[in-house]
Amino acid sequence: MQTLKSLLSPLTGNSNPIQDTLKLVVIGGTVETARRASVSAWNGFIDSFFLTAHFSQEDYPYDWYTVPCLQQPAWGRSREFDITTRSVSRHGLTQKTTGDLEEDENENENDDEDAGEFQQGGGRKRKVAIVPSMDTTHTIYYRGHWLRITRTKRFQDYGSCAELKISVVARNNDILKKLVLEAKREYEKDAEHRVHIFMADTTYGCWRWNGARQKRPMSSIVLEPGVKDMILADCRDFLASEDWYAERGIPFRRGYLLHGVPGSGKTSLIHSLAGELGLDIYVVSLSSKGMSDNTLTTLMGNVPSRCILLLEDLDAAFTRGISRDESSTGVPTTSSSSSSSSSSKSKDDNDGSTLSLSGLLNSLDGVAAAEGRLLFATTNHIERLDPALSRPGRMDVWINFKHATKWQAEGIFKCFFPAKPAPSAAAAHAPADSAGGKAKHPGDATSAANLPESKRKRATRAIPLLSEDEISELAKRFADAIPENELSVASLQGYLLRNKTRPRECVDEVAAWVVSEREMREKMKKEKEEREAKEKKDAEEKARKEVRLRLPYAPRGFYADRARPPR
Repeated sequence: MQTLKSLLSPLTGNSNPIQDTLKLVVIGGTVETARRASVSAWNGFIDSFFLTAHFSQEDYPYDWYTVPCLQQPAWGRSREFDITTRSVSRHGLTQKTTGDLEEDENENENDDEDAGEFQQGGGRKRKVAIVPSMDTTHTIYYRGHWLRITRTKRFQDYGSCAELKISVVARNNDILKKLVLEAKREYEKDAEHRVHIFMADTTYGCWRWNGARQKRPMSSIVLEPGVKDMILADCRDFLASEDWYAERGIPFRRGYLLHGVPGSGKTSLIHSLAGELGLDIYVVSLSSKGMSDNTLTTLMGNVPSRCILLLEDLDAAFTRGISRDESSTGVPTTSSSSSSSSSSKSKDDNDGSTLSLSGLLNSLDGVAAAEGRLLFATTNHIERLDPALSRPGRMDVWINFKHATKWQAEGIFKCFFPAKPAPSAAAAHAPADSAGGKAKHPGDATSAANLPESKRKRATRAIPLLSEDEISELAKRFADAIPENELSVASLQGYLLRNKTRPRECVDEVAAWVVSEREMREKMKKEKEEREAKEKKDAEEKARKEVRLRLPYAPRGFYADRARPPR
């Protein structure tokens, strides 16, 4: 007790100042030593018993852990949080989180079962979610382990990037590896029905994630008989032949050139193939601003193996104009006037694309080109491509896409209007649906959660289900009314979309629609010819005026016995 009083004597004011100063120094030093010792002990405990893993938003593992963590109750009970209406996952998954704010169900008691997700006008309602703020630490119990999770934001030259730091009490990193693999499997169950799209960033020479698209079944692609199966079999054979290529010293690359009329399904086929093969799509725009030989070589070298590399509109890669019709040569138009030349020159300078044909060829099969990828190139005018670009070794398989045939028209009609299932098939599916609501396939439950289920059910109810015989008859009539190799597949699809709930009326009105399409094309062709004639006339008139301005002054009658200036 006397010692405590002695230590507190500086605060009473009835003691020697020198002794009080020394006592305060001793007290401060003791407290600071105790603080440093406790911090050092805690850091030693963290280093000895905690394993910490860092996840960057720029890579996939960030999403593996973000989605399951957002479903934990601890995140919904966060004391510091952000209110957001944006999608929780950058890959477009639609799982609910513990922080979702639900509207009062009594307000929508008079609406149908889809009222909670869609507005009365048809638009999707915005969901409000609570997400823990940045630089906050949360402790959650996940898979039998206590995890300390911290979300931070790191600022870079091209923007901000979120990071996730996860710490777990363990002496061996096998536990953390196991947790990462479990989170990966859970995440891939939800993402297995999507195709990830990456776009080329010419500013920094890297790939940027651009979104995830729902997989498109191969049955929705209607091509000439045997073409679809041939492409799919060739792609699978290539992906399984890596050792065969290595033994013979052949670069492990494969190129496909899809050429033909616009709107014939070239890009749709690539999307469907990516979903069928489980590959991501990397898209390169050769005419984008900032594209150069070095940038393209860097991008091609960073393409991962086992993916689809897409070069769209290869014929327009070096074209600055917007005209891509049959009469266009693919070369930028020039004008004789100095003003138009200067404006065109400044426009080309602002474009910033310095890609050359030599750089493109070297990036496709040069020494630094990536291997193991499937290269798909699309073009509407194959005659404009340089022979060196389309030769075997760079483009191994050529596929010509034409206008829709009668066989394709019949297949597209059956895709839009499926037949009513037979009673025996419906009875076979009934027990599976009623047995606890379990799906037959392991991924069916997760995929159904990612699809707009309520919207699909509502559309199914609106479409009348016809028998298989009636659908076959209607499809045959529809195909007979479609002219051979005259209309594009996109135009047929547009017409069927406008009549997706009227199969019988769609067939009855298709003949009139074909007539209107022909009239519209003739009208557009005539307007285009008139516009081109007017532009040509204006250009000639402008050229004559400039010639007169450049000629010296001539007296009256100077051109009487001389040839007049060209008109």
